[in-house]
Amino acid sequence: MSDTSGAGGPAPGEYRERLHLTWYLWPLPLLAAGLLAAEIHMGYPGVRAWLPYAVIIPLALLLLWRAGRTRVRVADGELWVGDAHLPLRHAGTIAVHDERNKRRVLGPHLDPAAFLVHRSWVRPLVRVEVTDPEDPTPYWVFSTRHPERLVAALREQQPVAAPADRSDGD
Repeated sequence: MSDTSGAGGPAPGEYRERLHLTWYLWPLPLLAAGLLAAEIHMGYPGVRAWLPYAVIIPLALLLLWRAGRTRVRVADGELWVGDAHLPLRHAGTIAVHDERNKRRVLGPHLDPAAFLVHRSWVRPLVRVEVTDPEDPTPYWVFSTRHPERLVAALREQQPVAAPADRSDGD
């Protein structure tokens, strides 16, 4: 689901998404946190009776909440993934990779210098080539739930290259 926070949602040509953690992934870590707190408690009275629950369960909630805070946004001629941004004038080839190609893209074919934001609970990946000669990052690979809408927004906001001068020598 795209995040449409703000007055009236995103403007035409913009894209916003939050890579939130799906609801059914929350119970197991919370159960593990409760079991860890119970292991520390072990029936002892006093502070050990309540302190593990008061610290570990809220900490688990905080970690789960933070795991789903990453935002993907295309606005004002820039692609934002988390806190990083790429001006779209430096965006080259854009490719969408589905579940079948994910292992190949993230495995042996991944350049160690690439910018990577992967969320395992979000299936598709988008790969955007970086054409800035001064940027050591060859490309960005990041998760998105709606790759078609993201690519459409990227292409709509990408500046059109000036046509080459074709003088015939007349």
